[in-house]
Amino acid sequence: MACAASPSPLPVATLPARRRSSTAAVPACHYYPPVVAAPEATWNWKGYNIRYHYAGTSGPALVLIHGFGANSDHWRKNIPVLATENRVYAIDLIGYGYSDKPNPREFEESFYTFETWGEQLNNFCAEVIKSDAFFICNSIGGLVGLQAAVMEPQTCKGIVLLDISLRMLHISKQPWYGKPFIRSFQNLLRNTVVGKLFFNSVATPESVKNILSQCYHDTSAVTDELVQFILQPGLDPGAVDVFLEFICYSGGPLPEDLLPMVKCPVLVAWGEKDPWEPVELGRAYGSFDAVEDFIVLPNVGHCPQDEAPQLVNPLVESFVKLHS
Repeated sequence: MACAASPSPLPVATLPARRRSSTAAVPACHYYPPVVAAPEATWNWKGYNIRYHYAGTSGPALVLIHGFGANSDHWRKNIPVLATENRVYAIDLIGYGYSDKPNPREFEESFYTFETWGEQLNNFCAEVIKSDAFFICNSIGGLVGLQAAVMEPQTCKGIVLLDISLRMLHISKQPWYGKPFIRSFQNLLRNTVVGKLFFNSVATPESVKNILSQCYHDTSAVTDELVQFILQPGLDPGAVDVFLEFICYSGGPLPEDLLPMVKCPVLVAWGEKDPWEPVELGRAYGSFDAVEDFIVLPNVGHCPQDEAPQLVNPLVESFVKLHS
């Protein structure tokens, strides 16, 4: 029997206190509330234009932080729902989306690092939100949220990590016999025409759709609209240099480095079918003291907030209420 549309998101999961591992309940069918585009604005940070979305007029502040190659539009299914009881902001990290993309070669030291993005996030809370906030993060965005929380603990009230990146190409995780080859390949990408040729091969609608179809378990969620949201800002001048700089970034912190230093509560949720960051490896993060719960999202891939907002939104709402 077909499932009738509901006027509000389904309450499919709640957050009990201090439960170490669980599986989110699955509704009988998927209901996606109508997506209403949130207003957007520009914030000037250190002379760079930073794009962000905002919605909601009262309640705790939430900052939604996207992953590698994505942008704040990846949260379009979450912003209107979460904004009913919260002040919600979704930011484009510098170098991504419609934020400025300064050339990394113009800096003496590495610019596109988690320290840079952590500082950006904390400054955003101070200058735009003007209060502390919860950080809701996907993939690489999880490292940004953790880094910001470590740098300024008073700013972050709590963190939700959705399929945080394991950073399997980090220098400490590379096998000894593979390090010279990985380093050579990264140098090839950064310093020769090969890098731009590689970028041009993936910066097409067909390639973006194929990549998303790999990391989404429910490929019906990979719509032409989503493809354009991801692809279009990647065609901006400077995007190729940021892309190549980050895929060659093998240093910086790992989640397991930052989690012991975090002072705020953390919720970890993981797509059961994530092909890039396997849930069995992610479970180790549930053992850190700051992590209150590790929740498995059944039949969901790497980007749960977009693929299964009916699971993610209630988890976020419960977590925020518990710690507000």
